[in-house]
Amino acid sequence: MTDRVVLAYSGGLDTSVAIGWIAEETGAEVIAVAMDVGQGGEDMNVIRERAIACGAVEAEVADNRNEFADEYCLPALKANSLYMDRYPLVSALSRPVIVKHLVAAARKHNATIVAHGCTGKGNDQVRFEVGISNLAPDLTCIAPVRDYAMTRDKAIEFAERNSLPIETTKKSPYSIDQNVWGRAVETGFLEDIWNGPIEDVYSYTSDPSVAREPDEVVISFNAGVPVAIDGRPVSMLEAIQEMNRRAGGQGVGRIDLVEDRLVGIKSREIYEAPGAIALMTAREELANVTVERDLARFGRGVSQRWSELVYDGLWFSPLKRALDGFIDDLNSSVTGDVRMTLHGGRAVVSGRRSDESLYDFNLATYDTGDTFDQTLAKGFVDIWGLPSKIASRRDLGKGRG
Repeated sequence: MTDRVVLAYSGGLDTSVAIGWIAEETGAEVIAVAMDVGQGGEDMNVIRERAIACGAVEAEVADNRNEFADEYCLPALKANSLYMDRYPLVSALSRPVIVKHLVAAARKHNATIVAHGCTGKGNDQVRFEVGISNLAPDLTCIAPVRDYAMTRDKAIEFAERNSLPIETTKKSPYSIDQNVWGRAVETGFLEDIWNGPIEDVYSYTSDPSVAREPDEVVISFNAGVPVAIDGRPVSMLEAIQEMNRRAGGQGVGRIDLVEDRLVGIKSREIYEAPGAIALMTAREELANVTVERDLARFGRGVSQRWSELVYDGLWFSPLKRALDGFIDDLNSSVTGDVRMTLHGGRAVVSGRRSDESLYDFNLATYDTGDTFDQTLAKGFVDIWGLPSKIASRRDLGKGRG
């Protein structure tokens, strides 16, 4: 029986050439799998037809936008997930949903190999292969660009020699990956980290320096899930899409970051994530009102570790799964409304209300009606500072002060 390879297919030059390239190198039949996670671009049926025309024995396409929003973007929102405190895991979040469907396709078509189009320098090779090995340890992974030295010039030559129906002349100066959660741009002149990004780098966001009227929005949450915008019920996908439009229209969510890649190098990346940044800003402020202090403090460390695990391709790991339980519990009280002004590249919270609020006006006020018993404060301060006071007395006595 002929071996079968399931290929993560985008419809672009590299993965289109990879169909025939894999067949030549391995003698296997190729099944192309393409998914819509909100990246826009070509119609999925056009992509399917191209895969068949390039030599795939079968091609599967699917609209996975709601699944991606509900099962991957929402956990990231609830975790307030920002790698290096800034990057909302745009590409890293889409890889596990792709992995899940690649494995399902491999089972369906009795394939023994899964292929992807990643290079040997990036994070995605790890995310794909570790994810696949976690879900299906028996499957083998290959990467034509990395494993068979399928360089761009060789890919173009292969496409022309085999008359493949794929554009081989047009080349963007940037490498771009995008989905509904955001957009990542790298390479080209951006590799010189002294060069500032120019306006044509951006697509999801408008120039924040252009004068325009502010946009005020009220986002409602239930247990950390955005459920309404300005009183209109929304799904998670609709919430992201609307905030992409409104926050993006105000230039919110632009990120210029030199980040620490998993493979050990630093890489300059430009990100746009208007919906993600606006929604996270709102949810985090509501959590400030509804989550108890020590739980919130511990949660910040969990958020950082969760982000690192996802960035590092460990979505399906036991630790990430365990942290999900903690994050869900932390969000159980994150219910209420947040009012926010979008303007000049910023999303600024101006109001918050919640039936789960831990904010007590009578304790917080400095005016008449204050119920905080200030007579208790002096003893509290003395006891709180006692351990460090005793240590300081010792150190000063020994000349170590």
